Amino acid sequence: MKKINVKGPIISNDNKWIYDMLEMDSTAPKDVIDALPDDDSDIEVDINSGGGLVTAGSEIYTALMNYSGKVTVNIMGMAASAASVIAMAGNPTRISPVGQIMIHNSAAGVYGDYHDQDKLSDMLKQLNEAMANAYQLKTKLPIDDLLAKMDSETYLNADQAKELGFVDEVMFTDDKIQLVADGGSGLLPQTAIDKIAELVKPAPDLSDTDIDRISNAVVQKLNIQPTKQAENKFVDPFAF
Repeated sequence: MKKINVKGPIISNDNKWIYDMLEMDSTAPKDVIDALPDDDSDIEVDINSGGGLVTAGSEIYTALMNYSGKVTVNIMGMAASAASVIAMAGNPTRISPVGQIMIHNSAAGVYGDYHDQDKLSDMLKQLNEAMANAYQLKTKLPIDDLLAKMDSETYLNADQAKELGFVDEVMFTDDKIQLVADGGSGLLPQTAIDKIAELVKPAPDLSDTDIDRISNAVVQKLNIQPTKQAENKFVDPFAF
């Protein structure tokens, strides 16, 4: 599956060479469009961007929505402003447990008299409604509710984004996850248990020696280290 990165500010095609020259992350519509496969094969789009030009973000969103293959969007860190619109093109859209989505009103400045300012105000309102259309198509929330969230500059963590429908799932979650109070019991992770069960299942008549050999091989493959209960009790409060 092909990976396409949406990293750094969302910029115009004309300005891409400047960011490249400065060795800065950036994403222009041409970056994404040129990366789309010709055979309509599945793609994954990884997003970590604070946003940028609404028009560039809209072009990327439209290109992804128009792509015939499956588009999976992964919000790796931040999907803000124009990048949040791009994230709405995923089917599914997934978010890291530490990821965020931020939506807000469009902003711009113009020099001119009050007529020019009035025109700019109308244009910005239309841009807000255009962005809200992408959110509404994904979330099915009322447009007025979405515009209100944009008006107050709303940040959503992973759980909030899923609850409101901005994403379809939170990455790395597993229904088989079990919460335990582990004081150094040496409990095997569920992945090791599943792997051992998978290896043993085709041959239920395996001897105890064979099962032990398979179990040890899986433990070594996963680099599981024995837990020392009596050592290293201190936890650095600043370690993340």
